[in-house]
Amino acid sequence: MLYQIEALGRAGDVALALTTSGASPNIIEALKSARAAGLVTVVLTGETGGAAAPLADFLLDVPSCATPRIQEAHLFLLHYLAGKLEELA
Repeated sequence: MLYQIEALGRAGDVALALTTSGASPNIIEALKSARAAGLVTVVLTGETGGAAAPLADFLLDVPSCATPRIQEAHLFLLHYLAGKLEELA
């Protein structure tokens, strides 16, 4: 994700990150890069958001510590967001 942001990201773009723990080192580095480049950061995490929380402009943290439940909620949220974006198009 980091290299994609560095190569393709432009100020005003949206970087969407998913991490159940909020502590994935590659995601944290990508979010730091996105913030530095002026991208809007949307982060889906579990319970507290972990280290990713302060790097998120928009944080969607699932109130669970169970990885399968977090991933199920992320899947639902992604489908919901995609539907809403399609309505805007």
